[in-house]
Amino acid sequence: MKRTLSLAQRLALAFLGLVAAVLVVNGSISMWFAYREATEAAVRVEQEKADAAAERVGQFIAELEQQIGWTTRADWARVPIEQRRYDFIRLLRQAPAITEALFVDGQGREQLRLSRLEPDVLASGADLSADARFRGTREGRVWYGPVTFRRGSEPYMALAMAHAGRNPGATIAEVNLKLIWEVIAGIRVGGSGYAFVTDTAGRLIAHPDMSLVLRETDLSALPQVADAIAGRDERVQTARTLSGQSVLSAHATIPRLGWIVFVEQPTSEALAPVYATAYQTLALLGLGVVLALLAGVVLARRLTGPIRALQAGAERLGQGDLTQRIEVSAGDEIGTLALRFNEMAGRIQDAQETLEAKVADRTRELSQSLEELRNAQDRLLQTEKLASLGQLTAGIAHEIKNPLNFVNNFAELSVELLAELRAAMEQAGLDPALRAELEELCAMLSDNLAKVTAHGKRADSIVRNMLAHSREGGGERRRVDVNALLEETLGLAWHGARAERPGFNVTIEKRLDANVGELDLFPQEFARVLLNLFGNAFHAVQQKHTPGFQPHVLVATHATPASVAVTIRDNGTGIPEAVRSHIFEPFFTTKPPGQGTGLGLSLSHDIVVQQHGGQIAVATEPGAWTEFTITLPRRPQPQDRAA
Repeated sequence: MKRTLSLAQRLALAFLGLVAAVLVVNGSISMWFAYREATEAAVRVEQEKADAAAERVGQFIAELEQQIGWTTRADWARVPIEQRRYDFIRLLRQAPAITEALFVDGQGREQLRLSRLEPDVLASGADLSADARFRGTREGRVWYGPVTFRRGSEPYMALAMAHAGRNPGATIAEVNLKLIWEVIAGIRVGGSGYAFVTDTAGRLIAHPDMSLVLRETDLSALPQVADAIAGRDERVQTARTLSGQSVLSAHATIPRLGWIVFVEQPTSEALAPVYATAYQTLALLGLGVVLALLAGVVLARRLTGPIRALQAGAERLGQGDLTQRIEVSAGDEIGTLALRFNEMAGRIQDAQETLEAKVADRTRELSQSLEELRNAQDRLLQTEKLASLGQLTAGIAHEIKNPLNFVNNFAELSVELLAELRAAMEQAGLDPALRAELEELCAMLSDNLAKVTAHGKRADSIVRNMLAHSREGGGERRRVDVNALLEETLGLAWHGARAERPGFNVTIEKRLDANVGELDLFPQEFARVLLNLFGNAFHAVQQKHTPGFQPHVLVATHATPASVAVTIRDNGTGIPEAVRSHIFEPFFTTKPPGQGTGLGLSLSHDIVVQQHGGQIAVATEPGAWTEFTITLPRRPQPQDRAA
């Protein structure tokens, strides 16, 4: 006969197994959450440090470009050599990182060289036309040279910028990159985390261990470096160092340079809380097993006697007599349990089925109510945020507008006074030399006033856009012929582009659906949207310089029973994927300084979506084309605002 465990033994083992299972599950869950928290905390810190370091290095390079840019203006080529030398002296004072500055004319001849370490050289005429720094400016306006080391310790990089105008020269600066090394050496994550920088080929540029940089160490074989160079989306991953140590690695790309900042921390250090939790869980599991074993033995012995009586009645029931009920003569809790079990056994099944149905119904209703409440709360918070932002923007714009008007008016008055001064000089019969000097001074004043007026007008345009961005509505809502409004706005945009860019030409193709008809619109506000999209299209085709390129803009409308679609497509430069997700954000622009406020597409999005209940979508292929599609409903939607 096969030997089986007794009831007491099974109860003890069951109790022991239950406690052990609970402890194991609880420990596993604790370890999982500890692992998640430790990993996310390490990832968050590393990514923040990588982003901060990349931003700081990018800002450092951008400031240098801005300083050098003052010597690349079109009129700088007409400035005397002594004035150019003074400009270079001022450049070296304002940019301590620049140790040497050169001016090379359009034929590649060196005309001026200033250095912190060597005497100045004027009009040497040295031929630098084959120099990589000069040739780099022929291919692109800004050229970044490779990292080199002087005196075996300090890293340097050449930065060259082409001048404006025809047959432009170039300004070449030798930049000390010690700041980049100091930024990287100062980054610490935990006790032994560190950071380093590589170029686009994986060559080490900056590292806390300068000896690795001086040996021009190639890290392109490391998985994290290879993935970053390939542009894969995963910015944080588990990887290994050159020595084989397991690390948690995060990276960020430095704008314009293409360099990559890596921040790494040993996995053992990042996951130290997880290991502590594991040891604690094992200790609790051992203690729990011992206590459960003792408690199970005691409980099993106390329950064994009454349960044997229940066993006899259960055996008769198991022989097939379904009318039998368990009979226990004991008057304790087990006997009472047997009686109640017999009476309620039939009722429990029915009650349970009914209860399960009710619970399912109530749970479903409660989930729906909670979802509706959550949606309502989200809408309320969004409305409050938008209202607060609009009030703040309007307040700032109004505070700026009054002093801005004063600056613009004063600049225009100064121009008139300068004209009167010139007229007085002509009538005064001054000495020719003095008159020539005064004329030169007046020309400089006129140029500066023109710049003040131009920047004042741009600032005024920004203020007007901010006010438009913050207000609730735009005039009266009425029935408007969409195709007619499109034709009128296209004409305005075309003539504006021709006035702003003489000689500009583009082929405009119109495919207007005659079934579009009229819609309920705010015509003034919707015209602003169209003008902005047309202006962006004209700008995009103008920026494309492919040989044989023919600028083309398509304007089309399409009608359906429920909506009207307006499409504006150009074959210009397209929109990069990294920029596409930000184009509707306020103050985001890719245009050069002074040519855009960053509010046009954001305002257009608000007008189409919030005022007209429509949708605005963008499709693009970088370097090939861009297409904006506006979809407007035939009838006003609930989210439309009244006129």
